[in-house]
Amino acid sequence: MPAVVVNDWHHPPVSIRTVIERGPKGKRSVAYAPDWPGWSRGARSPDEALERLDAYRHRYLPVARYAGLADELDDSNALEVVEDHVGNTSTDFWGISWLPSSDEQGPMQPDVLDRRLAVLEGAWRFFDEVAARVSPEMRRGSRGGGRNRDEIIAHVFGNERVQFSKRVGVATPPGVMLTPDGLRNHREQFLAGLRQYNADNRKIGRTWTLQYLLRHCAFHVMDHAWEMEDKDLS
Repeated sequence: MPAVVVNDWHHPPVSIRTVIERGPKGKRSVAYAPDWPGWSRGARSPDEALERLDAYRHRYLPVARYAGLADELDDSNALEVVEDHVGNTSTDFWGISWLPSSDEQGPMQPDVLDRRLAVLEGAWRFFDEVAARVSPEMRRGSRGGGRNRDEIIAHVFGNERVQFSKRVGVATPPGVMLTPDGLRNHREQFLAGLRQYNADNRKIGRTWTLQYLLRHCAFHVMDHAWEMEDKDLS
C-alpha cells in the first residue's frame, strides 16, 4: 500500500492531495488526486483504490510533463488522504467518482484554474499521442463491447461534446472533432467556456460543479487512453 497521510486540506507541498469516494453499498471505491485531473482509479476497497492510484503514477507522468509539471509529480511524494466521503449508486456500479469533493464547490482561483486547464490540455495531448501510435484493431474484451481504436476515439469525442463542453455553453456539432481544425477549435472554445463559467461562478448542474466537470472530463480522456494502451495489438 502507498504511503498515506490523513490530514486536512492544508497540506505540506511535497504531498499529493488524495480523495477517497466510497460507494454507498461498499461495492467499489475510488481514489483520485483533485490537483491532477484525470489521475483517478477505482477498486473494490479504498486501500486497493489507493494502491492502484499510486501504481498509475508513472502512466500519468506524461500528462504532467505535457503540462510542464513533471517535477511536481515525484515518486517520493506521499498520497495524502484529505477527504473520505460517500458517493452515489454510480460509484458502486462503475467504480468511478460521480460527486465533487467538499473542496470542489466554488470557483477556482486564477492560478489553480490555469494549472488544472494545463493538465486537461496535457490529458488531451496524451490521448492524441496514444491514438496515433496504437493499432487500429484492439484486443477483444468485455469493456466497451470490443470497440476498435476509432470507435473509442469517437466515443470519447462524443461524450466530451455532449456531457462536458455542452455544460459550459459549447455546442460542438457531431463529427466536427474528427477533423484536426475542428478538434482544435472545439478545445479552444471548451477552455474558454470553462474560464468564463469559473469567472461568473455559474452552476452547471444539480450535483456537478465546474471543478468536478473539469476533473471528470480529464478522467474520461485518460481512462480511454489507458484502455487503448492496454488493448494495443502492435
